[in-house]
Amino acid sequence: MHPWFDQPEPRSVAAGEHPRWDEALALVNRDLAATLPEQRPLRLIVWPADVDAEDEDEDEAERVYVALDNGDAHGDSLGPAPSSATAALRAVAEAAQETVMECLWQAWPVCTLHNLGMHLGEGEGEGEGEGEGAGGVVWWCAGSGRPDDPEHPRAAVGELNTVHRPRRPNRKRREPRRPR
Repeated sequence: MHPWFDQPEPRSVAAGEHPRWDEALALVNRDLAATLPEQRPLRLIVWPADVDAEDEDEDEAERVYVALDNGDAHGDSLGPAPSSATAALRAVAEAAQETVMECLWQAWPVCTLHNLGMHLGEGEGEGEGEGEGAGGVVWWCAGSGRPDDPEHPRAAVGELNTVHRPRRPNRKRREPRRPR
């Protein structure tokens, strides 16, 4: 058989198989549900490592990716599970953002104040926390670029709670009611 037709298929990650990645993905899926409610939750998939590739680690038998519900994924694999929840959350959030943006062709997540795509950054305080609330990994907005409207952290990963509704420039504005 020709090598193109003999490629292995990805498989879904079983519950508990990669607990660090599962915990991080649960937080990222909260943000996805809050900002893209029509989108089904992301999931983890595993591809067997390419045994013919020269630059691959021989000990790595498979690679974990963040994928859409239909199995589409984009970007690099997550790599070996990190020792901290914060590092796992950062890796999963970056992979999820890349998959959503490249597979759905839209910026995600978007700052509701500036209508700009956000990036991951470090928050203040929490450090290497193990619980909910992201342990210092936040979605960061670049702001408008004006001195009076600087860049800012929008929310910790897992805590975006506002659905982004784009502005409708041609919509009539209501006049505020005046007291009589």
